[in-house]
Amino acid sequence: MNAVNELPLGQHNIEIQRNREAWSRKPMLRKIYYDFYRLLAVRLDPHLSGPVVELGSGMGRIKDVIPQCVTTDLFSNPWLDRQENCYQLSLGDNSVSHLILFDVWHHLRYPGTALREFHRVLQPGGRLILFEPAASWVARLVYHFFHHEPVAVRDPITWEAPAGFSAADADYYAAQGSATRLFWWGEGHDRLPGWKIHEVRPITSFDYFASGGFSGPQLGGRFLHGLMRGLDFLAAPFPRLFAARLLVVLEKEKS
Repeated sequence: MNAVNELPLGQHNIEIQRNREAWSRKPMLRKIYYDFYRLLAVRLDPHLSGPVVELGSGMGRIKDVIPQCVTTDLFSNPWLDRQENCYQLSLGDNSVSHLILFDVWHHLRYPGTALREFHRVLQPGGRLILFEPAASWVARLVYHFFHHEPVAVRDPITWEAPAGFSAADADYYAAQGSATRLFWWGEGHDRLPGWKIHEVRPITSFDYFASGGFSGPQLGGRFLHGLMRGLDFLAAPFPRLFAARLLVVLEKEKS
């Protein structure tokens, strides 16, 4: 399936409002996401000073685990700290210690253009932390049949924006397999001058599948949640088959 390209940019904000409703009624989903946020929290380098900024914060719930995080999004919502556009950040050069993108990278139609902006605002040694869908064999099936966004593992990736592009031209785009292809499968390793790949970690999470995410029905309750955790442990050695999520940490190289 081709990457989504026919919806207006405001579709992102519509989905944020829907996600807030799902968050309030799905305790299993909340627990899973708090576990995910903790994975990000332990990857913050305590030796770095400067703000921790999340781009595309959506509901802004990362503050429940990383309270010092500055939350941002394309849209102004009362629970967020500020508005930011990944293609043109208002942050100063070398001013940020960490940038966090949780389920945002696969919405970047021109990831190389955005990555250049991330490199500008991060201080030397600063970290870019991505948390994304993983395109394992099982995950591809689940995301294909139970999620409206395409996985798009065979579509071309347009690395740089065309001449004349401005941040205001950003539109709704989704290709869930983008981070898998670029960082896990290595299609983008030759496109990372100025960066060091610190970590690429596929994560099995059958309880995430069972939760239904934000858009699907939740299957079972606490008992199933515990059973899925056991299944995660058994499946962890086989990420190409079973990984549901992908954690990527890039570091801006020191000059």
